[in-house]
Amino acid sequence: MKTSIKILFSFVFVLFFITLCSFFQKESVTVKLKFPYKQAGLSERQAAEHMLSRFTYGPKAGDVDRVLKIGLEKWFIQQLEGSLQDEELDKMLAQFDDINLSNTDVENKYPRSARVLRMAIKDGAIDKDSVNKGNQAAYKKQIKEYMEMNGLKPQQELYRQFINQKILRAAYTNNQLRELLTDFWFNHFNVSLTKNQCASFVPAFERDVIRPNVTGKFNDLLLATAKSPAMLIYLDNFSSSGQPAAVRNDSVQTKGGNKNRKAQVKKKQGGLNENYAREVMELHTLGVDGGYDQNDVTQAARVLTGWTIAPMGEDGYGAGMKKLMDNVGETNLEKRGFVHQGDFLFVPTRHDNGEKTVLGKRFSANGGYEEGVTLLTMLAHHPSTAKFISKKIATRFVSDQPSPRLIDRMAKTFIKTDGDIKQVMIIMVSSPEFWKVDALREKTKSPFELAISAVRSLDAQITQPYQLFSWINKMGQKMYYYQAPTGFPDRGQYWINTGALLNRMNFGLALASQRIPGIKVDLAALNNNHEPESAEAALTTYSKIIMPERNLDATIKRLKPMLKDPDLNKKVEIAAEKNTPVASNIDNTEVMGGVKKGRITKKEDVKNSELAQVVGVILGSPEFQRK
Repeated sequence: MKTSIKILFSFVFVLFFITLCSFFQKESVTVKLKFPYKQAGLSERQAAEHMLSRFTYGPKAGDVDRVLKIGLEKWFIQQLEGSLQDEELDKMLAQFDDINLSNTDVENKYPRSARVLRMAIKDGAIDKDSVNKGNQAAYKKQIKEYMEMNGLKPQQELYRQFINQKILRAAYTNNQLRELLTDFWFNHFNVSLTKNQCASFVPAFERDVIRPNVTGKFNDLLLATAKSPAMLIYLDNFSSSGQPAAVRNDSVQTKGGNKNRKAQVKKKQGGLNENYAREVMELHTLGVDGGYDQNDVTQAARVLTGWTIAPMGEDGYGAGMKKLMDNVGETNLEKRGFVHQGDFLFVPTRHDNGEKTVLGKRFSANGGYEEGVTLLTMLAHHPSTAKFISKKIATRFVSDQPSPRLIDRMAKTFIKTDGDIKQVMIIMVSSPEFWKVDALREKTKSPFELAISAVRSLDAQITQPYQLFSWINKMGQKMYYYQAPTGFPDRGQYWINTGALLNRMNFGLALASQRIPGIKVDLAALNNNHEPESAEAALTTYSKIIMPERNLDATIKRLKPMLKDPDLNKKVEIAAEKNTPVASNIDNTEVMGGVKKGRITKKEDVKNSELAQVVGVILGSPEFQRK
């Protein structure tokens, strides 16, 4: 009996000890985390503003006090977790019906124009002999009527909803750092709406692949992007085959016995494609100086042959493969070496089954799907990847030229924690380099960051987000349309030139004077409805509201002469007219926040008060361009 009691007591003690250790492990990050801002000579308020400028899209009025109330370290961990409630934002996003569609639903609802034409011809709605002939207006009308009758929509509407949600998330989410990291990783694994074949899969790429993985393990993020339809098509791996196209043995005799014609089609589509293999090494993992050569690229491309997309939609990508999968069945396909995971499909008959060697790593023959996973995992854990990714994160959040010592500490953490992005971020913000006075306001806002920080600083109400997209594009950043796989550069020199500064000033003036349709601001409310005695007084007061905890003496002195420009109002009017998006069918139907976005008419005449001019000048100032 005593022995049983001893055993029971020992068991309870061990259980208590394990629970206690588990508790301290969970709490250790918060307990140990201490930011060295005092050593850099910063006050707590200055430190809070610095964090807000780097880990949000810009502080709103009162944010510094809110951060101080929570505590700097706790606020940062809270932002890393990214699980704060976003009820108001969710209500806004609910009005965009299609931003949550699966890729299959997108294929069915937003077919590409060539597919719409094939469908219309097949259904007898269009005479194939009339295509691109005769009355084009009548022809387009027929297509439009056919789409409406069949519940189909133009792809541009999907893109517009997608862009709208990005703007609203950035402006209103309480999980600001998660949204910034979503933007960062999307840019790192860039795919572009300019490539029509993959464009309709871009919304799901951001929603299902990027956003859920922004603070997780880098290896998981890399594998998820490698398997996404958007990436597979954007960098052409979906058609890459390990067998020379001319001798492929998986062609099927067509009706009428025209096997040669089928083989010719395969020859055009098949063969090894090295695009993804090259970019996954140069841009996604190792970096251009990561220690690989052209032979490694070719060998990696061979490893990744057969990685393609699963059938999606009634007549979309992979329609031919769908018949095979339906006939054979998932279980039998798995036995034959096929791997089907969501929208990803590994096809063993397209895979190069020979032996390969990448970066000294030997891949035995007949490795199938698993050798691709092994390759990507190897790349994700490579020391060059740790350094490359750490430098990119530091460049985004610390400075355009981050310290090698900081990069080294981050890279060591990357390796030690199995590529844990969250832990790398914690090491970065806990390092003295992040808090150096020289790092404050060292970064330049991109056009997107400028626009969002401006509407946040003015607590603007956004009912027509696409109007902001037009201005952001004018300032030099057409979101989701950057064609190169590099993504947008992340250094200030790319964004700043004479023309860009002029457009930024015009944007600030247009926003403050309410010349941007669908964007409302209440400037008086920002100052508790107290009217400044003069333009100079307004300049001082609103500069401190919009750019808190900064020494603004030099900025105010530099901006004062601009308040006396007699032509400023006229310049704003002209700039606003040039940047108002042209109305479209989408505008006529889209409703947001109860405001019908019909054909754009000239906005009600908003009187350009001295206050609006002052605030516009502040938003366009060089100091506001910094973060």
